[in-house]
Amino acid sequence: MSGGPHREAEQRLPDFPVVDAHHHLCNLSQHSYPWLERPVEQGFPYHGDDRPIRRDYLVADYLDDVGGIDLIGSVHIENGAADPRRETAWLADVMRAAPIPSALVAKVDLLADSAAEDLEWQAAQPGVRGIRQILSWHPDPVYTHTSRPDIIEDPSWLTNFSRLAALGLSFDLQIYPHQMEQAVVLARTFPDVRIILDHAGMPISRTEPGLDHWREQMRRLARCENVVCKISGIGTQDHDWTVDSIRPIVLGAVEAFGPDRTMFASNFPVDRLYSSFTRLYAAFSELTAAFSAEERDQLFASTATEVYRLGPVTGLPLCRRRTRRGGHPRRRTM
Repeated sequence: MSGGPHREAEQRLPDFPVVDAHHHLCNLSQHSYPWLERPVEQGFPYHGDDRPIRRDYLVADYLDDVGGIDLIGSVHIENGAADPRRETAWLADVMRAAPIPSALVAKVDLLADSAAEDLEWQAAQPGVRGIRQILSWHPDPVYTHTSRPDIIEDPSWLTNFSRLAALGLSFDLQIYPHQMEQAVVLARTFPDVRIILDHAGMPISRTEPGLDHWREQMRRLARCENVVCKISGIGTQDHDWTVDSIRPIVLGAVEAFGPDRTMFASNFPVDRLYSSFTRLYAAFSELTAAFSAEERDQLFASTATEVYRLGPVTGLPLCRRRTRRGGHPRRRTM
């Protein structure tokens, strides 16, 4: 990330508060993450060679990446740990000792026999605002994350999905454009569940027909008022991205959902494979330069604050707090 264009982009950092609506932390000494343990000889999934991120990624590491961004909050999305309850318990401890994350989205397999019990347990944990179960299925195994294309239609899965509203839980939905018709049915069936579309609907085809299909499906899904969109995973879908290459994705998502139902997010450390945090947010800032101050606030902070119920934000920007070894920011004493 040392090229001239990258340095120039980082000079255009947003000069207003930011809530990162999608990032991960990783503690390899305490947890097993099967997706990071895939044998190299089996090759790598669509996000590419992930060996550089097969290491601990704690609060201090994340805040170092944030750099000069005026970060005021963040949302931790489950990181594919083998034991989701243990991951949530660890993150609750992190939240008690550090200023971020501000909220958690936990993992529950809604097909599991224990799903109802798991949902109740996760909903009772401090900071948990929602659930994610990755449903992105693709006929090419390099791109698929699940074993079946029809999980979202499974009666048992739907029964457990129906429990979310009563528990006050949202659902982070990670799917491809060809699955959005199923998502429309889901959203209309459960209008009381807030659904967050991850990674802008994962438009991996950047051909004109591919982008046209994505735009059409995004518009259809956006008609469901309980669905919001998260623009994230930029580098996992476009390893050599530039401001111009991601322009149709960013502006297309905002056009479909509107700034009040769209939010920016980093997907770090996964997207760290392809960009610095500051370069990513400088690109978001450049692409929205013509937007109003209110619209930019919605995209960069207030939509995420409302969707994930972060509450009032007080204190200094989180990224500017000094950190100590061990991964937690140093607290000020009165």
